This record gives sequence, C-alpha cells and structure tokens, in this order.
Amino acid sequence: MMAIQHAKDSNFAERVQSEGITVVNFWASWCGPCRMFAPVLEEFEKEAGAAVSVVKVNVDESPVTSSQYQIMSIPATIIFKDGIPQHSEVGILPMKMLQQLSRG
Repeated sequence: MMAIQHAKDSNFAERVQSEGITVVNFWASWCGPCRMFAPVLEEFEKEAGAAVSVVKVNVDESPVTSSQYQIMSIPATIIFKDGIPQHSEVGILPMKMLQQLSRG
C-alpha cells in the first residue's frame, strides 16, 4: 500500500512523472480548509490503492512549484496523468469528485 507522498520543489517532477494518475494537493499548515480536506484525501488514497498516487505540496515550502502551477488559493488539487496536468480544482473536494477525476 502506498502512503501519501510529500513533495517539495526539489523532487516534485519525479513524484508526478510516473505513469498513471497522480493527485496533487497544494496546502499549508495554517489553512483551515486544508486541514478539513486532509482526512478526505487520506481516505481516498486508501481506497484508490496502487492505481493512483497522492502527493501533497506545502505551498510555503515549495514556492517555485506553487508558482509554476499558478496556485493562488488553497487547498488546490491538480490531477496529473502520465506527468501532465489534466484538471485542477480549488477548495475541498468531495470523495466522489476525487474518484471521478482520478479515473483518467
């Protein structure tokens, strides 16, 4: 079973280059909605299993990556397929939406 991975500017590219679907969550420790979204992401990651990898990026620790993907509001989620961004959403996503978006 995979666990949620944490990425920084230095290793972000290798975290999302893998084949398949990667769900990337941009967050910060001071962000209340981010804390509310965390258990949903953890539950999603457990259910998705090996088919989907989940990566969290702290915007305060990774300004280059956050800027590269034009993250203006958090929590923000970007769905990557084979390393290419396919879809982005801002806010707390319901489990069903995460499941639908991550089907590729």
